[in-house]
Amino acid sequence: MLRVAIDGPGGAGKSTIAKLIADMFSLDYVDTGAMYRAIALKVSRAGLDADDEEALKQLTSSTKLDFDGSRILLDGEDVSDLIRTPEVSMWASKVSQRACVRKLVSDLSSHMAQTKSLVMDGRDIGTNVIKDAEVKVFLSASSIVRAKRRYDQLIQAGKEADLDSIREQIEERDEQDINRDLNPLTQAEDAVYLDTSDMTIDEVVEFISDLINDAEVK
Repeated sequence: MLRVAIDGPGGAGKSTIAKLIADMFSLDYVDTGAMYRAIALKVSRAGLDADDEEALKQLTSSTKLDFDGSRILLDGEDVSDLIRTPEVSMWASKVSQRACVRKLVSDLSSHMAQTKSLVMDGRDIGTNVIKDAEVKVFLSASSIVRAKRRYDQLIQAGKEADLDSIREQIEERDEQDINRDLNPLTQAEDAVYLDTSDMTIDEVVEFISDLINDAEVK
């Protein structure tokens, strides 16, 4: 079995790279960040307080998450596009600090990792969800590079965006993710650190594919 754990802050290119690696090695792809975003969308829609643990417990107890190819389904609804906004990102950072939300995503992710080979990306995959992953990578990039990537994605999707605001939101989320009490964003001791600021997508994919090939040889 081959499990590839890709961690890192928002905008580092985790999802893009993970999808390409999954296709290259015929592995399933699991986007845990999309799970948190989907829950965040549901919390926002319900008008709940992200700090109301009891309300979140009730909401998560009736929440169903599933993947259909590259699409994520929230209670049967395809929310793949709806969750890719700066506002949902901020909500996701807030709700991901709640134990009941992290438990739901962690349990689903861990079960998947126990049953099949896959690529999984998030913020605590190598440190919490798949501690024994065969390959662990921590992707990062400067906040301005990550903000520009997110800005370009939104503009290409025909949405309005402000680069400075996106950068501020990214840096604020970094601060929240790094300093949260439960499973904070951090690099696993046995993960390979990779700064993608000045790398092309092809270069990053090649670097990680070399790691995977080395792991399979061993």
